[in-house]
Amino acid sequence: MVDNLVAALNTRFSLRDLGPLKYFLGIEVAYSEEGIHLCQQKYARDLLIKAQMLGSKPSPTPMTSGIRLSAQQGEPLANVQMYRSIVGALQYITITRHELSFSVNKVCQFMQQPLSTHWQAVKRILRYISGTMNHGLRFTKPVSHDLVAYCDADWASDPDDRKSTSGYAIFFGSNLIAWKSKKQQTVSRSKLHISLSQPPTIWCDNLSTIMLTQNPILHARTKHIELDLYFVREKVLQKLIQIKHVAAFDQIADGFTKAISSQRFSVFRDKLTIGTSPIMSLRGGVKDSNEDPNDG
Repeated sequence: MVDNLVAALNTRFSLRDLGPLKYFLGIEVAYSEEGIHLCQQKYARDLLIKAQMLGSKPSPTPMTSGIRLSAQQGEPLANVQMYRSIVGALQYITITRHELSFSVNKVCQFMQQPLSTHWQAVKRILRYISGTMNHGLRFTKPVSHDLVAYCDADWASDPDDRKSTSGYAIFFGSNLIAWKSKKQQTVSRSKLHISLSQPPTIWCDNLSTIMLTQNPILHARTKHIELDLYFVREKVLQKLIQIKHVAAFDQIADGFTKAISSQRFSVFRDKLTIGTSPIMSLRGGVKDSNEDPNDG
């Protein structure tokens, strides 16, 4: 199919075969027996140079555990443009660094009037990147066609308006295919057009929510969500989806809704299939034995 597509395109456009993909739009690709590894090592290095933080002391997590950033705490920044430029660049690095989704989303919320506390949070993210520049997303051949999702919400977590942060991670087999960390809730539906061996499973750490999907008796306070609730409950009864409980410590989506401890963050990152690149140079190719490791 790929050869036929390339041949068809070649009849309309002038094409040149560059061989296996190694570098594209700042994303570096490395191949191994296990699968492929996507990384943005050179992009991360350039970003650290721009922020004058290359070689800074690494931090174990991108955000201090339990921190609550506010638009009311801190001093105004003198260089607002620098803040916006760095934070804007951080958004692109989350393409292969999903563990940064929550922290980057958080600092993005203060683009209009960034304060000193927000800039400190950005520097913490950069120090984390400084120690993990060769980390990226792994894809392996799936051993199953199971579709599994993890969802979580940090209720009323914003100190300024008490809005919640929601997040989810969706796996197809062992590979992460969709994720989100957002201040407001969103609804997303899609079909992969692949036959599944069993109904998709959603792991949730809120027992009350699970009971609502199974209990036919509605409480008066659920009236505002009755339509969505009946829709989900119908799919559960039809066995088109499964809702199961997972302990809070094992909730993968937890890292998309709040800043967590270094111990839990390490587990969270591993669960997202984020790991180090096998044999990657800063330009996306295989390292040469004579190459200067400091050559950018």
